[in-house]
Amino acid sequence: MLATDLLARRATLSRSLRLLSSFRFEQSDPDRFYGPLAADTVAMVDDLWRAGTGGALRGVRLLDVGGGPGYFASAFVDAGVRYIGVEPDPREMHAAAPRTHSRVGTFVRASGTALPFADASVDVCLSSNVAEHVPEPWRLGAEMLRVTRPGGLVVLSYTVWLGPFGGHEMGMTHYLGGHRAAQRYTRKHGHRPKNDYGSSLFAVSARDGLRWAASTGALVAAFPRYHPRWAWAVTKVPGLREFAVSNLVLVLRPR
Repeated sequence: MLATDLLARRATLSRSLRLLSSFRFEQSDPDRFYGPLAADTVAMVDDLWRAGTGGALRGVRLLDVGGGPGYFASAFVDAGVRYIGVEPDPREMHAAAPRTHSRVGTFVRASGTALPFADASVDVCLSSNVAEHVPEPWRLGAEMLRVTRPGGLVVLSYTVWLGPFGGHEMGMTHYLGGHRAAQRYTRKHGHRPKNDYGSSLFAVSARDGLRWAASTGALVAAFPRYHPRWAWAVTKVPGLREFAVSNLVLVLRPR
């Protein structure tokens, strides 16, 4: 398994509280949500890369599947990464604050389940909070593995359906059932949720992610993204992890 000592030292309670407190601003104040998340993601990927290779992330070619409006692009480019973003929705690609449009990098409109890149063509492939938005999440994962070179790094992070944030903007009403939660949201707000169950939001479990990752033979680490280090053990407890993990990170190293 991958040594995660660097990452574990960063996984403190104060970090967890800081990130979780920003979640409620995702739609009302994207800078306040995506800025800290992007910075933390760069730090996480850098820690994982150093743990696996002993080298710095600077100069690495990174493919970000579902990179969204550009906050991740800015953060990774600032870290010296050769960034390539893939986003199927052009509205997302142009939704960033004006300052974000000054970033550099390459951007491709494409689906994460059919990446237009050659086999073994990138050093790192990242997908942050995308798998729960596609109907075939493990096809997405397989594509990420395909385009990453042997010895490289795949980081697939997604929101677990039964966790407290599984319903996204629908809040905890998703425990009533996805379709019912979406209908309730529509009655309250007069429009369908952005993350609409059955079309742009799907029930993805921790169990299925771990099973898929183990089946590839490339899994080197799995942990809850926003938890302090002392709470990482919940990932190993069937049943409990579906409610307690919240966001699962699967780290794979292609051979």
